[in-house]
Amino acid sequence: MSTGSSHLLRVDAQQNRERIVEVARALFAERGLDVPMAAIARRAEVGVATLYRRFPTKEALITEAFADQFANCTAVVHEALEDPDPWRGFCSALEKVFAMQAEDRGFSVAFLAALPDAVDIGQEIDRALRSFSTLADRAKAAGALRADFALSDLPLLLMANNGMTTPAASRRLLGYLLNSLRAEHAEPLPPPAPLSLRDLC
Repeated sequence: MSTGSSHLLRVDAQQNRERIVEVARALFAERGLDVPMAAIARRAEVGVATLYRRFPTKEALITEAFADQFANCTAVVHEALEDPDPWRGFCSALEKVFAMQAEDRGFSVAFLAALPDAVDIGQEIDRALRSFSTLADRAKAAGALRADFALSDLPLLLMANNGMTTPAASRRLLGYLLNSLRAEHAEPLPPPAPLSLRDLC
């Protein structure tokens, strides 16, 4: 096989891979993660065998499809930490993560499931959670966030937002939640529920 032919085959393979990932991301967003691999292959106009050569498991495809969004979650929290107003930074982080959840069903499920066999994604989520914990501590120290807020409350908030079917409903819910999270006039709550992100799957 000539060098030119080999190059064309590599280009074609890369284009197939990119098309598969793009189609998978769109279908996951529309229908959640239960979309069959065969349906993704059909929409991407590739054979099922070609899809499995590129992505041996569905988890591998999910990881690739949502890699940018997981990185964006971490970036959102880090950006919020740079805000000199701790409460505004806390609110901003929740607003952006809630919006990502409401706009993309597939990402929401993938985020909450944390993809147990996707090590890189798990590490990304751990970094985001550590940063969010720092963000919450800053808001508490400033007297803005209620003192009894616990990191295990974050999955509780995400669980509530996971039921929202439109961005408008998500924004409305967040407005209610942020009002309840303010330290001012906060009433005592029951003890925190021992939740983690995996409890939302």
